[in-house]
Amino acid sequence: MPTTPTLETPDRTIAGPAQALVTWLETGARSDDLFTDDVFADLTVPHWRLQAEGPDATYHLREDNHPFPGEVRVEALDRTSRGFLLQLEERWDHEGQRWYSRELIHCAVTDGRVSAMSIYCTGDWDEERQRLHREQVRLLRP
Repeated sequence: MPTTPTLETPDRTIAGPAQALVTWLETGARSDDLFTDDVFADLTVPHWRLQAEGPDATYHLREDNHPFPGEVRVEALDRTSRGFLLQLEERWDHEGQRWYSRELIHCAVTDGRVSAMSIYCTGDWDEERQRLHREQVRLLRP
């Protein structure tokens, strides 16, 4: 069951859109007021880059490439001059495995809605990739 964290920030101009974004990432449930009508999304994954324009295409950018609900752990939420920067980790089940990825999402916000997103993702790590990483890398700050 998803456990959407409460994004604690005194800045309500980013708290609402950030929470709506995390909820969508966790559950896949679309929100009618998350994106502006002309939202632009630019997704970079290892060795690939995809773009979308408009709410439906932006939702499909994720749903067509990562349609699995799961858990999101927000590592950081920071205000920027145009909106917010969200750093997160995702975990989900698929094909009998527990998958993992990390993302950095920069969102521009216009009138309380996300109007542009630049998403940088590690790509999806299956259990074997995670095992190799644990064996070969000692993280200083997990």
